[in-house]
Amino acid sequence: MHRRQFIQNSALAAAMLAFYKSDVFANTNLARAYQFKALRNDVGIFMEQGGTIGWLNGSSGFVVVDSQFPASAPHVIEELKKLGEKPFKYLLNTHHHGDHTAGNISFKGLAEHVVAHQNSLVNQKLAAEKAKNEDKQLFPDVTFGKGWKAPVGKEKISAYYYGSGHTNGDVVYHFENANIVHVGDLVFNRRYPYIDKENGAHIGNWITALDKIQKQFDNDTLFICGHALDPEKVVINKSDIKAYQNYLESLLTFVKAEMKAGKTKEEILKATAIPGASEWQGDGIIRSLTAAYQELTVG
Repeated sequence: MHRRQFIQNSALAAAMLAFYKSDVFANTNLARAYQFKALRNDVGIFMEQGGTIGWLNGSSGFVVVDSQFPASAPHVIEELKKLGEKPFKYLLNTHHHGDHTAGNISFKGLAEHVVAHQNSLVNQKLAAEKAKNEDKQLFPDVTFGKGWKAPVGKEKISAYYYGSGHTNGDVVYHFENANIVHVGDLVFNRRYPYIDKENGAHIGNWITALDKIQKQFDNDTLFICGHALDPEKVVINKSDIKAYQNYLESLLTFVKAEMKAGKTKEEILKATAIPGASEWQGDGIIRSLTAAYQELTVG
């Protein structure tokens, strides 16, 4: 474990916050420590600001899953370089959101390939055009539809797409020998999720996707999720995935019952917890309720 402060100047911190103000997961405390730690079989995680980064220290090169922000991405690069003189074979994006891809630019000229689902590339380009920051992006140069595979040294990496969930471009990456799966933002561990309806999110299909994940992987599989209420609990197991699936099911059930009871949208949005899923906490319950209401009314 390595920890250090990466921003001391409060003015710079404020500027960074302003730059990422559109990102719902921009951490308001930019001056914080980071963690770089191994899990098993040369696969590990990096945590600082934004979505959890996964990494592989392969015999033939490094692989990084997601990139957080330009202020934090250089730290994971620095830590990996300490492990040996190797190429960065792949930067893999789980989806397009800025707290997972804004740091891509730090890998320009370093990563041999940037990989993502084809919808993720479309979404990232549209978001960059809207924000007028195309020059601050490193877009994927390898995209896929249903799946993707690549060997890196002794490790085999497989990517899977289950359809719309958190967005319409979320994928998971399985490090097969280590039996570790990075699920990105398809799982929010005990934290209210961001459900991006503007970019194709669908709660009903998300529930189905989580069911497929539970059936596809075994009880020994470790899962890396994008966000957790407790930052130390981003490495989870199948029971946590089942619990998150229950959260989404409970969300739809609750909102549907409230609508059937004649409640208005404004009345529904006053809820402070989801019955049957009280473990989910933090900021953002209104996002969940709004997305569920939208899905049940207009799809």
